[in-house]
Amino acid sequence: MTWKLFVAAALLAATATARAQGAMPPPPPLPVHWVLNVIRDGQQIDSFEGTTTVGQARTETHHHVVSHGVGCLDHPGGDIDLSRTLTVSPIQASPAGVTLAIDAQETLEGDYDQPTPGGCRLPPQPRQLSASHPGLRIPAGTWMLWQIVEHNPSLAYRVTASLVPPAPPSSGQ
Repeated sequence: MTWKLFVAAALLAATATARAQGAMPPPPPLPVHWVLNVIRDGQQIDSFEGTTTVGQARTETHHHVVSHGVGCLDHPGGDIDLSRTLTVSPIQASPAGVTLAIDAQETLEGDYDQPTPGGCRLPPQPRQLSASHPGLRIPAGTWMLWQIVEHNPSLAYRVTASLVPPAPPSSGQ
């Protein structure tokens, strides 16, 4: 082994040892920009967006309050809060793509009003929905579709994510 190779190997080994022993700070966390569109029956109904570093999570809740006419006289019924809470956490990131862990809790209505035996209207019944994806892999520059519910209504999340480019170095002026 030549002297230069020996010195380079020794420096690499010392750096790895120092990092493992906590003497050197780990590399900075990678920030990831992501967008998640909520698609119901083929139409976008909601959108979430954020920048989160690898290993961190961001939780956000959106509310949509709806009212329905009820009964044969179509009287206003009580309000229903159709909330949607998403937690997005980048777990891996590189220029080639990003892997996100996604947890979702939704209050969702069906597509149709329910008639009473006498033919009067009852509003669609809300239902609670929970979904979790432990590692949605998103190649750089693409959108991925994660189907949550197949029908009544269909519900999917359309997701893209990428590394945030590093800020250019300041010139000091």
